[in-house]
Amino acid sequence: MKLIRGIHNLSQAPQEGCVLTIGNFDGVHRGHRALLQGLQEEGRKRSLPVMVMIFEPQPLELFATDKAPARLTRMREKLRYLAECGVDYVLCVRFDRRFAALTAQNFISDLLVKHLRVKFLAVGDDFRFGAGREGDFLLLQKAGAEYGFDITSTQTFCEGGVRISSTAVRQALADDNLVLAESLLGHPFAISGRVVHGDELGRTIGFPTANVPLRRQVSPVKGVYAVEVLGLGEKSLLGVANIGTRPTVAGIRQQLEVHLLDVVMDLYGRHIQVVLRKKIRNEQRFASLDELKAQIVRDELTAREFFGLTKPA
Repeated sequence: MKLIRGIHNLSQAPQEGCVLTIGNFDGVHRGHRALLQGLQEEGRKRSLPVMVMIFEPQPLELFATDKAPARLTRMREKLRYLAECGVDYVLCVRFDRRFAALTAQNFISDLLVKHLRVKFLAVGDDFRFGAGREGDFLLLQKAGAEYGFDITSTQTFCEGGVRISSTAVRQALADDNLVLAESLLGHPFAISGRVVHGDELGRTIGFPTANVPLRRQVSPVKGVYAVEVLGLGEKSLLGVANIGTRPTVAGIRQQLEVHLLDVVMDLYGRHIQVVLRKKIRNEQRFASLDELKAQIVRDELTAREFFGLTKPA
C-alpha cells in the first residue's frame, strides 16, 4: 500500500485513475471492511487500484475541538488495518483552514477529476464537503454524469439489528463492554505507541511500568485493565495497564502505563501494541502512595486470576 501525504504530492497518484472512498475510517471496523471489500470488487472489474481519502486532523477536530469524538486508532494503526483490507493507496489530506475553504466545485473538478482521475466513488448519502459544507451527494451525482465517473452511496452495515459504526464502538468501550467492541471492530481493541521514559514512580514502589504517551485529545477508554502486550517477541506478554492522568500524583497528560507480569525487560524506544482484555476498575485518586501500591497489588491479582496465572512468589 502506498501512502500519499498531502495534496501537494498528488503526482504520486495512479495515472490510470482509481476507485475511491472518502471518510475518517476511525477504528477500521467491520462496516468499513464491508465497504472496502465492495470497493475492491469495483476495482477488479475496472482494473483500477483502490484508494481511500482520509483527513488529518479529522474535520471536527479543527472546527469543534470540544465536540470531537475520541479516536479509536492512531494513524499508524489505521494505515496497517487499511493495508490488511487490500487498499492500494491512502491519500492523507491535511485538513486545515485553507483546505476547508476549497469550494465544492473545485473539490470535484480539481481534486477528484483532474488529479485523482476518479472513475468510481463510494460515499455516504449524508456526505458533505466544500466550503460551508455546500457540496452533497446530489451534487456528486450531477458531477459524475458530467465528468464520467460512477457514484454510489455506502450502505449502513448492521448485524443483529445493531448498526456497526465508530460511534457504536466508542459506546461499547464507554460501557466497558470489550467483547461487544471487539465484535463490532472485527479485531480486539488495542492501543499502540512507542515506550518513552517516565518519572519511574512505578519502579520506586515495586511496579515498573512501560510508559506510552497517548497523544490524543480524548481517550475512548480510561481505567485499569488486564492486557496482552504484542511487539516484544513471538509470543504476547501479559500485564496490567493504567490509562488516564494518574490523579494520585497530580498527573495532567493522559498516558498508558503497562506493568508486565513475571517479565523484566528494557522497553525504552520499543513500539508495542497493548490489547485490552478486561476492565478491572476505574482510575481513582488515593490518599497516599502506600494506598496506591496496595491497590496495584490487588489489581495484579485480579489480572492473574483472569489470565489463569499463579500468584507471584
